[in-house]
Amino acid sequence: VQLQASGGGLVQAGDSLRLSCARSGGTFSNNGIGWFRQAPGKEREFVAAIRWSGGYTYYADSVKGRFTISRNSAKNTVFLQMNNLKPEDTAVYYCASHRGILSTVRIDTSYVSWGQGTQVTVSS
Repeated sequence: VQLQASGGGLVQAGDSLRLSCARSGGTFSNNGIGWFRQAPGKEREFVAAIRWSGGYTYYADSVKGRFTISRNSAKNTVFLQMNNLKPEDTAVYYCASHRGILSTVRIDTSYVSWGQGTQVTVSS
């Protein structure tokens, strides 16, 4: 299974973007999909995740209330709607498949099949 993130771009503070994470080949044999981001010189950090079973969602405190993660009915694409973007949201955004138990949903080492990422740049 390959994942491909898309939808990034250059926007101004306060603008919105919607990222997509599409699956190609095979089927999802995992517990859900997560979004992570990595800014220059910083470690990769958890952004949001969605579980296939029940559609439960999880967010980092820094994006709660501004970002929304969702999935399509076919469960082959996951979206990250990002509103009221801030300069500190600037990063490369990655999606990946969660293979761990629920308690590891925010831990990047419990994810596999990382996509190539999409750049999000927010200017002030």
